[in-house]
Amino acid sequence: MRYLPLTPTDRSEMLATIGVDTVDDLFRDVPEGVLNAEIAGLPAHASEMAVERHMKKLAAKNLSAADAPFFLGAGAYRHHVPASVDHLIQRGEFLTAYTPYQPEIAQGTLQVLFEFQTQVARLFGTDIANASMYDGSTACWEAIAMAARITRRDGVVIGPIHPHYLSTAKTMAKFTKDEIRELSPALIADAGDDAMIAMIDEATSCVVVQYPDILGRIPDLARIADAAHDKGALLVAVVTEPVALGLLESPGSLGADIVVGEGQSLGVGLNFGGPYLGLFGAREKYTRQMPGRLCGETVDADGKRGFVLTLSTREQHIRREKATSNICTNSGLCALAFSIHMTLLGGAGLDKLSRINHARAVKAAGKLAAIDGVELVNEGGFFNEFTLRLVGQDSREVALRMAKRGILSGVALSRLYPDSPDLSEGLVVCVTETCSDEDMDALVSALAEELA
Repeated sequence: MRYLPLTPTDRSEMLATIGVDTVDDLFRDVPEGVLNAEIAGLPAHASEMAVERHMKKLAAKNLSAADAPFFLGAGAYRHHVPASVDHLIQRGEFLTAYTPYQPEIAQGTLQVLFEFQTQVARLFGTDIANASMYDGSTACWEAIAMAARITRRDGVVIGPIHPHYLSTAKTMAKFTKDEIRELSPALIADAGDDAMIAMIDEATSCVVVQYPDILGRIPDLARIADAAHDKGALLVAVVTEPVALGLLESPGSLGADIVVGEGQSLGVGLNFGGPYLGLFGAREKYTRQMPGRLCGETVDADGKRGFVLTLSTREQHIRREKATSNICTNSGLCALAFSIHMTLLGGAGLDKLSRINHARAVKAAGKLAAIDGVELVNEGGFFNEFTLRLVGQDSREVALRMAKRGILSGVALSRLYPDSPDLSEGLVVCVTETCSDEDMDALVSALAEELA
């Protein structure tokens, strides 16, 4: 039996209160072409066995990251995840755990999150970190909203960040008064940090900088931070590849006020794009403006170490419309995987892993740049990701041809920026510890043949 608690009168009163005539009006932002669209070729029903057989056929068409030389990055990275990570997160007390609304009874869950926060804060160089967000893009928007609350301004300067992060910010800004000014990446004659700094004014609440950026370049965060602070604005650093912070200076130590990012690289597989893990750190003086959950350490009545959920009154399940954020949960299992992987690596292990990544990327970049018709955009340095300019070629077409050869050669900028013809020749290549010398040789050989 269906449970329908609302009468037609109840619904009418609710619709009138929020200012719409019908329930359908609530979906007006969904493009008409996809709303209730039928999927071509999908039968009305089928047996479980038939569906399973069909799905296996579809899955067989995929070129898996483990079955081909893999050089994709641009926000999602393939790293080796130790088997012990998967083993531990599948323990019953972790796999089914959820921080309850009487959190102190879940001491194990709270301790894991407390340790996770400590690791993120140390990695980011911030005073504090929360108990995770949904993913990097939503964490980025939450940082922008937080900066607006702190500065009471509505201007946002966004540098060359991942277009998905930018799209998320623009979508959310439709419902606020934040005015976003963006600086797009460029393959040729890029103005870089100077252009970003020139955009900062007295109305700017924050400057959002990806570190390294979408092309793999490493911005001068300290210089940008000084310029932002001179105008009374905050610096928000976005890190999509946390392994880079094993080698690069932490954003917090360079002046970033808020540091956000994607934690997928550590402990979490590619997983067809999710679920992923948002990271969020900030200066201690901004603690009460930070979104999401925060776990704290204390002592119980007997003086024993204990953990509590703190400052949860900021969340929408308690403060409703007065909350600083509608985030009232966290990516707990992914945060656990991140924390386990970080613990297994330790400081020395992360340093070694980052150096291996950088060395292999430098080696690959040198070989690829020697190919006729290929130019390396990142003359100022990079970590494990760099951009090639395929002179006179559409990078997406080249990437598709390479995939047919069984090589996932990189992420085409013409795919990420379909409306920017000046970026159409760009191919973002990522080289991690999982890329062997044989993989590199296969990429170099095939790309040389494609461009010949």
